[in-house]
Amino acid sequence: MTPYTTGAWSLEDLFPSAEAWEAALQELDAKVAAFEAHRDALRPDLPAETFVAWLQELEEVHTLAARIGAYAHLRFSENTQDPQAQAMLGKMRQIMAQLGNRTLFLTLWWRNLDDDAARRLLDAVGDRYRYFLEKQRLYRPYTLSEAEEKIINLKDVSGIRALLSTYSTLTNRYTFRLEVDGEVKELTRGELMTYARSPRADLRERAYRVLYEVYRRDQALIAPIYQAVTQDWYNEKVLTRGYARPISARNLDNHLPDEAVDALLEVSRRNASVFQRFFRLKARRLGMAKLRRYDIYAPVSQSERHYDFDTAAHMVLEAFAKFDPRFADLARQVLERQHVHSQVQPGKSSGAFCATPYPGATPWVLLNYQGRLEDVATMAHELGHAIHGLLAGHHSVFTFHAPLPLAETASTFAEMLLLDDLLAREDDPAVRQDILFKRLDDNYATIMRQVYFALFEIMAHERFPQGARAEDIAAGYADLLREQFGDAVEVSDEFAWEWLMIPHFYRVPFYVYAYAFGQLLVLALYQRYQEEGPAFKPVYFRLLEAGGNRAPEAILAEAGVDPRDPAFWQRGYDLLAQWVQALEALDADAA
Repeated sequence: MTPYTTGAWSLEDLFPSAEAWEAALQELDAKVAAFEAHRDALRPDLPAETFVAWLQELEEVHTLAARIGAYAHLRFSENTQDPQAQAMLGKMRQIMAQLGNRTLFLTLWWRNLDDDAARRLLDAVGDRYRYFLEKQRLYRPYTLSEAEEKIINLKDVSGIRALLSTYSTLTNRYTFRLEVDGEVKELTRGELMTYARSPRADLRERAYRVLYEVYRRDQALIAPIYQAVTQDWYNEKVLTRGYARPISARNLDNHLPDEAVDALLEVSRRNASVFQRFFRLKARRLGMAKLRRYDIYAPVSQSERHYDFDTAAHMVLEAFAKFDPRFADLARQVLERQHVHSQVQPGKSSGAFCATPYPGATPWVLLNYQGRLEDVATMAHELGHAIHGLLAGHHSVFTFHAPLPLAETASTFAEMLLLDDLLAREDDPAVRQDILFKRLDDNYATIMRQVYFALFEIMAHERFPQGARAEDIAAGYADLLREQFGDAVEVSDEFAWEWLMIPHFYRVPFYVYAYAFGQLLVLALYQRYQEEGPAFKPVYFRLLEAGGNRAPEAILAEAGVDPRDPAFWQRGYDLLAQWVQALEALDADAA
């Protein structure tokens, strides 16, 4: 078997050097200049073959731009403190804003074209471009004049995007000093959170306190950045473009009706008791009268199993192969092309992600691998994303990415394949217990936690533009924590400021509900897989292969899912309740 080790990724499939990247910028400028020459030829009776040729040119422009953007983003992610990477990222963002402005004329012309002319061209473009163009027409009521759109693009570069870069640079340089058994350790955030999941209650508490101490130290810098994010979003999306609510802009980006998202959030809110039951059970297993917020991810056993990177990679590949050899082959492609950055190092972006910049590219995966069971699960999760991108690689650059509500479909499914495979072959009771509890831990983190994050964003995007102070927002966050946990978990005061350190709030407002959407969807799909066996796989592969080439509701309809129906969301919570009940029964038997 091929041995795999932790290390850095290779970016040569993007560009062999920074000089080659600079040369690509010149190539991009020439392609955009050639495309701009079409502006004067726009007219309602434009020949269909000319329109298709222009779309092909635009696709070439966007593919090259994606390569350029990915290289700068990945260089920055591996070391956010590198001045050259910071400069490349800033330069790339400026150029991309200009690119958007220089090609904007076609988008605006298309959105404002009369319906008859638009239908004629839609009938001629074929499946490769049809949905991309149909979705563009949805933005028609919210589109401004070309001059106004250009101003927004340019001001974002030196405005909100510059603030977001400041947030990333500021927070990724943080180190955390934690005393462990008499030794003071200087840790990255990822390393610190290992101790937040320690079997030792005192160490969990001190890890969280150190985390919040560092963020609270810069509260006066960080809170105004988030205030600016909410105000900028409200001013552009609601006041200027006319969306009904701040979240409505993200819903349209996801091509979901507000009613579907509202149904998800409302049903989730009514089912907070499912996880409260789980936390009461977990407290009993930990020998505690009540969990504290410090304890919700605490391991329920003393298993210290460590998985080296090679073992973990082969475990993941084996679990994927048992489902379908294609799953394993696609994941193996990412590992063998050295497209994984797994080593822990100062300045590196925290957490994990998968980047698939353009169709046909082998994705790049960032991990901060430390050998824990959750690190193995994260590897499976991110490689699931990679599989999704590769399966949808036959679509255009405009539509191969799955929309946010479906973006977690392959990743969470992949994680469940791994955990089920581990359960099937694991003999150690302590490890088995870890896996069973981790499954519900992860579902809490991916569903209920994200739902309440979304509820917080709705509150913050309403109150900050109305003049609320950071202290008011923190009080609102604390109220939502109390509703979420009820009397099952004790929440100390510092958690009111948790929102300071959630990057998605800053970078992609209202992104988070997509996690809950995707996880509940996967629960339903995985249930079908267990019931139907191999007969389910063609349905599942069609869903992944669709990428973003159709509206999410159309893709889901093929799998028998209606996201507007509260009963669909309730089915997911019913399954979670069954899992909790099964654990409660095991607990009763052990008592």
